[in-house]
Amino acid sequence: MSNIIIRNIKENEVDDLVILCELHAKYENCTYDKSNKAIKLKEALFTSNASLICIVAVHNNKLVGYSSFLKEYSTWDADYFLYMDCLYVLEEYRSNGLGKKLFNEVINYKNKLNCSHIQWQTPNDNIKAINFYKKIGAVSKNKERFFYKG
Repeated sequence: MSNIIIRNIKENEVDDLVILCELHAKYENCTYDKSNKAIKLKEALFTSNASLICIVAVHNNKLVGYSSFLKEYSTWDADYFLYMDCLYVLEEYRSNGLGKKLFNEVINYKNKLNCSHIQWQTPNDNIKAINFYKKIGAVSKNKERFFYKG
């Protein structure tokens, strides 16, 4: 674990990120269509109007985990927060503190970007993730998330 590096993703690693996203979706029993994902992610991460930040865990030049997040504004809080869209670690790298290292880097970004807090979601049947988040001191709020594509 000591030779794993946490850093911002590089543009030439986006195809590998798409593979991690696909594995993440499979882990959460969701479908995932890779079509145009690399192009869209490059735009979200590396253009002048980039809206997404992605950090990766790298072991022997291989991406083994990632977290992606963006700065948002809460009307109720009248303050900015960091929305963590994803946090995922390959199965063989779990339970060794890597998820916590990634999350700690998200905390560093929260502080750098002057955000009051971090928000995220996990499926309610992902007991390992729920236990991990509770272990690091996170508190959950029961809400339903809806999707509309109109």
